Amino acid sequence: MINDLTVGHPLKLIIKFAIPLLIGNLFLQLYQISDMIIVGRLINIQALAAIGASAPIYMVFLMIAFGFTGGLTVVTAQRFGAHDGDGVQKSVFHCLLAALVLSIILTLGLCFYLKPLLHLMNIPAEIFDQAFDFMFILSLSSMMIIMYNLLSGFIRALGDSKTPLYFLIFCTLLNILLNFIFIGVFHWGVAGSALGTLVANTVSVVICFIYMWRKFPLLRLHRRFMHFSPQVMRDHLRIAIPMALQFSILSFSIMIVQSVCNSFGPDIIAAFAASLRIEQFATQPLLALGLAMATFSAQNWGANLLSRIRRGVRYAFIMSTLISIIGFVLVRYVGEYMIAMFIDTGKSDGNDVSLIISVGNQYLVISTMFYFFLGLIFVFRNTIQGMGKPLLPLLSSVTELITRAFAAVYLAKLIGYEGIMYASPISWAAAGLLVVVGYIYYIRRFSADRLRWQMGNIKQHLRENSPID
Repeated sequence: MINDLTVGHPLKLIIKFAIPLLIGNLFLQLYQISDMIIVGRLINIQALAAIGASAPIYMVFLMIAFGFTGGLTVVTAQRFGAHDGDGVQKSVFHCLLAALVLSIILTLGLCFYLKPLLHLMNIPAEIFDQAFDFMFILSLSSMMIIMYNLLSGFIRALGDSKTPLYFLIFCTLLNILLNFIFIGVFHWGVAGSALGTLVANTVSVVICFIYMWRKFPLLRLHRRFMHFSPQVMRDHLRIAIPMALQFSILSFSIMIVQSVCNSFGPDIIAAFAASLRIEQFATQPLLALGLAMATFSAQNWGANLLSRIRRGVRYAFIMSTLISIIGFVLVRYVGEYMIAMFIDTGKSDGNDVSLIISVGNQYLVISTMFYFFLGLIFVFRNTIQGMGKPLLPLLSSVTELITRAFAAVYLAKLIGYEGIMYASPISWAAAGLLVVVGYIYYIRRFSADRLRWQMGNIKQHLRENSPID
């Protein structure tokens, strides 16, 4: 169902839009957590470490795809907010072209440079082969993952966050089922986990495309709009490329942290892999709120409604603060039990299970204290992106990269693996404060520009209608 976010109470609209996103993201994280549990319990801790050690490479690719397609569909949402049906059609066509090119580049890059990347990540020799098998199969699913994100982005751009949820739930459940079959029945190891992802995403893309074609006429391409325009493509890439860089920089910083973590051996790798999955699950409400703000601000920016954006941000800030407090309380007191779910003590194969649980829980205790800053990042960064201003979010990502990498490398040398636990929290604080200051600057500048424009119109009207002496 198409929803116009330029009319109605901002708080109600944001919550209504964010809830399906939250449910969908929770299902996605449920898959990732269940995948790790299936691997850790049905195979062994070594297999769990192999996936955890190589996961940042996949995350770099995934974040590039997510950022690029998200940037493309910002333009679609702006055209829809401006009630420009022809503009929506042109946007859809150019988004598809850009996504196809990115798919080819990423697939070839991952296939040909995977082994050097794994060596760069300091993957221990005892889990290297499993990590390679897992990542190589995932690289073949590049196009399907990009297309799924793009199609979901189109639908969200029109204000419908429920339909992508249904497809995500279907994809998640299918993926879990396939993992049980490929790992538990066929005994294909970590390769079975990656193959399940490939098959599930392919099926989901086909079904999503068919449904979108039938139920959303505005997204159904007409021949007269299927011609390439350099200017239209530049309008899309102007937002998509910085967003892709932003997300890739974030993932690259996580890759640096993971490479440092990998130097401490399989036990520490497994501990961080489990705790990061739990953290990603706990922070999904903040992510869903940020995604809702991106579409909300994009539509209202296209409709030239700056005051609604400001109201929406105030409500989103309050909600993110409350969510951060709740996440802090929950994760802090149940994290240890959640980490224990990832491990079958009967298949420890000499690994120190108690150390894994202790280290993972210690990380969660530290990171939960900084969820407030992570909420600032999601709300303010996504709002600025929705307004079509990608440079500041990109700068904030660079700030995260520098602070996270420096903290991980320096503190790890200073106090050991415990230093890695402070890398992300420090980067959240630095980037969060930056985007808040940037948002205030943009809003004040745009408000002043609009006031000058309105005063100019009034003066012009008075001159044109003043009596002739």
